[in-house]
Amino acid sequence: MIDLRLLRDQPDLVRASQRQRGDDASLVDELLVADASRREAITAFDTLRNEQRSIGKEIAKAKGDEKAALLAKASDLSQQVKAAEATQNEAEAAAKVLLLRIGNIVEDGVPAGGENDFVVLEHVGTPATYDFEVRDHLALGEMLGAIDTERGAKVSGARFYYLTGMGALLELALLNLAIAQAVEAGFIPMITPVLVKPESMEGTGYLGVHADEIYHLPADDLYLVGTSEVPLAAYHKDEILDVASLPRRYVGFSTCFRREAGSYGKDTRGIIRVHQFDKVEMFSFCPVSQSQAEHRRFLEWEKQFLTKLELPFRVIDTAAGDLGSSAARKFDCEAWLPSQNAYREVTSTSNCTDYQARRLNIRMRGENGTEPIAMLNGTLCAMARIIVAILENHQRADGSVHVPVALRPYLGRDVLVPIAG
Repeated sequence: MIDLRLLRDQPDLVRASQRQRGDDASLVDELLVADASRREAITAFDTLRNEQRSIGKEIAKAKGDEKAALLAKASDLSQQVKAAEATQNEAEAAAKVLLLRIGNIVEDGVPAGGENDFVVLEHVGTPATYDFEVRDHLALGEMLGAIDTERGAKVSGARFYYLTGMGALLELALLNLAIAQAVEAGFIPMITPVLVKPESMEGTGYLGVHADEIYHLPADDLYLVGTSEVPLAAYHKDEILDVASLPRRYVGFSTCFRREAGSYGKDTRGIIRVHQFDKVEMFSFCPVSQSQAEHRRFLEWEKQFLTKLELPFRVIDTAAGDLGSSAARKFDCEAWLPSQNAYREVTSTSNCTDYQARRLNIRMRGENGTEPIAMLNGTLCAMARIIVAILENHQRADGSVHVPVALRPYLGRDVLVPIAG
């Protein structure tokens, strides 16, 4: 969530950010009123509590009729304190509801507009040309004995799949390559929980407009994560980190779950848009003043990984209207898919500044005492989509698939060959 002091001091900045996102700017004025009511309620409660304490001291010294009068006054004051406390709690709750609806302040330079108004920053690599009719990843995966969506649907329903044989080995190879790169860059590897408490999900901003994409287990009041960003972000919940230990960089591996609500009819073939997938996610805690530079580093690590896989891709600067509520800026890398003759997202990195940290009560301790801390996330390898990109870009006429040189030590072969029969 944003800093309430920023809201009071620069409401026009917050209004402008809301408008850039395509969100309701009138929330700013509603929150200003609610915040004023909250502060008034706090002052009223504190005043009555101080008076109550003062009378308590007088009662201890008083005798006779004076003491009786003070006790009567104290009884009446006690009721007023309880009422003031209830009013304060209601005012704080009302302000918090509005505060949680305000998105992060959009970073200067973010493109205006919505989903289709991104700006292409660069192209890396050139899409290959083929002297044969290209196959899509599912056709190739079935020829290789690597992907089985038919049995995935039989066992679990639509948008589920099995990675079999070489498909399973390919994912494990990608996992090891991604983790090796991250560890070499100084990240601490982590295997994270995939079930989290509501406060962890809310703290990362996923219980707002994205709530319908999340699987919830009501009997336990736990959520299945759609990314290990959530447990990585909440890892230091309610902690104060020493500035000398920053940046703290973690790389998490987890299975991820998404309902894909509202995506009916989109990418129903294959494993591009599925309910369950595995992912390697980078995460960083750093000073807010260093967050933009850290964001660019995350992007460079993602580009490095895709280049190792010999994939043609482009980098886009996501428009303000397509940012998640927590992100101040987001860069995506989109790999070329020959079967679609289009670029499709395979990695993403967001600078969330101190927005999530305020929700999760994570701060840093420096020379000036405790201060806000920035949190950043970046997908290094979303396994299913990377497998899609590898199969399609490196396919050959006979259905075999070239294995990128960097992946060979982890996969143990130079080419994937269709299975007999």
